[in-house]
Amino acid sequence: MDQQELKKAVGRAALEYVKPGEILGVGTGSTVDCFIDALKESGIDVPACVSSSVRSTQKLQAYGFKVLDLNEVEKIGVYVDGADEIDPHFAMIKGGGGALTREKIVAMVSERFVCIADESKKVDVLGKFPLPIEVIPMAVRAVSREIEKLGGKPVLRDFTTDNGNKILDVHGWQITDAEQWEQKLNQIVGVVTVGLFAKRGADVLLLGTSQGVKTFKR
Repeated sequence: MDQQELKKAVGRAALEYVKPGEILGVGTGSTVDCFIDALKESGIDVPACVSSSVRSTQKLQAYGFKVLDLNEVEKIGVYVDGADEIDPHFAMIKGGGGALTREKIVAMVSERFVCIADESKKVDVLGKFPLPIEVIPMAVRAVSREIEKLGGKPVLRDFTTDNGNKILDVHGWQITDAEQWEQKLNQIVGVVTVGLFAKRGADVLLLGTSQGVKTFKR
């Protein structure tokens, strides 16, 4: 199977975790697009979704799904989202699509985080994929200097988030203690959030491989 077929396979596999009649959290990205397609085809009764991006909201609404603001929801049972990298401890780098802040918020209030990814995303050590950090626009230079002090090489992405902020993609780090780094980077003044999902990592990983979808759980 090619990469797109792997994404479709894990998108279909994630349907097993969708609970009929319950509000569903939906992430962002090309793999999640495949999940949304599979969700539409499945006919599962989903009364409403909470989405982590404008992109996913538009796709869900085009398929007839109701999308709620998170402030209207007390809790989310299951959140389905992808990852740019995921390590053996279920910590992730996310934010390649620029929706890391909203993704982290939805993940925080969800009881179960199901990560869907193809086998290229599973790594021993996080960091080959540049770490996205969402930053208040006026703080881009200041935050960049702080990152450089920590040995990182920040590159400003030509992109504005759904929240009106900028993203620095940081190269040059090998992240072995993801939770510690997440906390450290979030404390830099001007940082909105960092694309390390360690304190709230995935609970389930559905990994698309050439041998089929493999399931890993904490």
